This record gives sequence, structure tokens and C-alpha cells, in this order.
Amino acid sequence: MNVPSLFHFTFLLRAVRTASWRSWILRKQRFSLPRAPLLQAAGKKNSSNLLGLSEAELKEQFVRGDGPGGQATNKTNNCVVLKHIPSGIVVKCHQTRSVEQNRKIAREILQEKIDLFYKGEDSDVFKEKKASEKKKQEKKRRAKENLERKKHFKEMQQLDKK
Repeated sequence: MNVPSLFHFTFLLRAVRTASWRSWILRKQRFSLPRAPLLQAAGKKNSSNLLGLSEAELKEQFVRGDGPGGQATNKTNNCVVLKHIPSGIVVKCHQTRSVEQNRKIAREILQEKIDLFYKGEDSDVFKEKKASEKKKQEKKRRAKENLERKKHFKEMQQLDKK
């Protein structure tokens, strides 16, 4: 790598750290992965402790989705926008090409969000999220400890060679 290209690469890295780029990157990261219901992602198919939804409290719309997919995405109204009228919580789901599957997934996500909204820290969704965060932190801690052990072992080997 020559010096001018190294300079440009450093300049680009510095530019990413600025506030104008940071918001753009965060938006791209937020929309890049499809949102799956948390309890479903945790391996639980259904939780009976979640608050129920009545169809009278919901307002459902079908809109055109956005994102990658070209003509199949831009010409079909298979994105579901679901609003819970009493709480004002809105969910937009465009994970599949099927309207029925999107309706089902949107209701699951909305049910979890409503449960979290009304129950707060007592909800199953909150507990699952905290448990997964704790598990992730524990895994990170163990990886760090292993790295330290390996580093210490290599240092000991270097001292033995001398």
C-alpha cells in the first residue's frame, strides 16, 4: 500500500467518525437486519404470559415495502403496518413476500412491544432481553480471559527460550 492511498484510507476512517456520517451508518445498521420477535428468536414459540390483542384495538394497513428486492418489492403492497390504538405503538413488518406471514409476524412483534409497554421490567420480553445480554457479556468475558491466558502462555514460552 503506497503512502497516498494510506492517507486517503485514514481520512475516510476519520470522516466516518464525524457526526454527519454516524447517523447515516446507524440508520443503515438499524434497517439492515430483519426484526424477529424476541421470544421467537430466543427459542420460545409462544408465551402465554403475553398480553392479548383484540382486533378492535388494531388498525392495519398494507403499504409498499422498501429496501432491496427491485420490482417485486416496489410494486406489491405486502408490507404490513399495524397500530395499537390505545397505546399508539406502531409496527412495520416486511420480512417476507407473503402478506399473511407478514401479518402474523407483525402481530407477534406488536404483542411483545405492548407487553413490554404495559408490564415494563416484569414482562417476559424484558427478562429474555436481559438474560441474552447477560449471556453475551459472559461470553465476551470468557473470550477475554482466554486471550489473556494465551498471551501469558506465549510470554512464558519466550522467557523459557531465553
